[in-house]
Amino acid sequence: MTTRRRAAVLSRTLLAKAAATVTGACLLAGCGVLPGGSGGSGDTDGTLTVMTFAPQDSKATNMPGMPGMAKAYERWVNSKGGINGRKIRVLTCNERNTAGGAADCARKAIAEKAVAVVGSYSQHGRAFMAPLEAEGIPFIGGYGVSSEEFQSPLSYPVNGGQPVLLAGAGHQLGRACEKVALVRPDTLAADSLPVQLNAGLKASQTAEASDIRAAEDSTDFSAQAREALTDTTTAKNGATSKDGAAKDGAAKDGKDKGCVAAVLGSRTETFFDAFRRASEAQNRKLQISSVLGSVSQALVDRTGGKESPFEGAYVTSWYPVSSDPVWEPMRRVIAEHAFGDDTVDPDDSGTQTTWIAYTVLGEALKRFKGGEEITGRTLARKLNQSEPVATGGLTPDLSWRYQDMRAVAGLPRIVNGRVTFQIVQQGRLVAQPGEQTTDMTKTLEQTPRTS
Repeated sequence: MTTRRRAAVLSRTLLAKAAATVTGACLLAGCGVLPGGSGGSGDTDGTLTVMTFAPQDSKATNMPGMPGMAKAYERWVNSKGGINGRKIRVLTCNERNTAGGAADCARKAIAEKAVAVVGSYSQHGRAFMAPLEAEGIPFIGGYGVSSEEFQSPLSYPVNGGQPVLLAGAGHQLGRACEKVALVRPDTLAADSLPVQLNAGLKASQTAEASDIRAAEDSTDFSAQAREALTDTTTAKNGATSKDGAAKDGAAKDGKDKGCVAAVLGSRTETFFDAFRRASEAQNRKLQISSVLGSVSQALVDRTGGKESPFEGAYVTSWYPVSSDPVWEPMRRVIAEHAFGDDTVDPDDSGTQTTWIAYTVLGEALKRFKGGEEITGRTLARKLNQSEPVATGGLTPDLSWRYQDMRAVAGLPRIVNGRVTFQIVQQGRLVAQPGEQTTDMTKTLEQTPRTS
């Protein structure tokens, strides 16, 4: 090799090492996003890209109202000139209720340089959070069915997810029930549900619920219905009447009911249909219960309204009843910008969660000064450091600063533990008389780690 060629090779080697050194130093110093990364500031015309994903057309729970609400928000906010002059572009993605689908949606958000994923649903937290974390993309206002939503430093939940709903259901049932059976999916994400329900039952000195599992995509719940009836037959002191009511001293504390709670998403209706037939065959009438998302106003309407089998059912929710005036701004946006999309139901908890999540996004974006760069990382920094965000009374003011973290084992980012208690009366979901909005955080702090 000639002297000139050796010099050229040495020069290229030194340049490559220098570039690697600068890149590594930049990563350590956090000086921005590497070329090709998705943490950029969206499109070159100043439009900010965000994504909403949810399962659609799957064999289990579907949430089409969430991407539908996101697109309605996009049309509404852009019709007003955007947020601080920045229009938003909403991408939607079908998560398909699979880990692969969740990961695909996260990768699409990265490829499209989204600055946030907003108001989305997935029980596959590990599949979508890891790629989002790697690119510094915040996950704002997930539905709350995966533990990662309450663990990841880049997750900004607007409700307490399934944990507070189940603890709240335990509180609600513990006031009236002597024995409780829980019917839930046989999935990893649902394995924590009995622990959380039992935390609420324990606070009311009620025995732990029996745990009845069902395949997530099952269409026949006859066996689970019979098991639920059997597990709620034995009342206090071991005595029951023919119709299942407790005898002797069992009703002295007011807990004279057997109760069945089902948290099966869109399969909840199928289970309670099987349960109704089984209970009628045994001439028994038990208190039924669920959580918003598994039971909705649309479901009650579809199954007969006042004549619905859900009449009298207890339902636990994160939010005020859908008839509350605080929902009026959302209803106006749906009426004016959903363009007849019947998947966008203002009574649906998925639609409501997405509206609240985009409200948080809008408030956070307003805190950027003119000309200040908006990326996934700068948006996350703003959420980590800013004063609490108001949601118009739909939730408490929300804040995700270090001092706002809670001592819930394994779920420190439950910053909103509030639940409301509802009941189906005359075919409508209304506030349950005698029950007030309650924060279940303290109850959950007493439970063992579930994930």
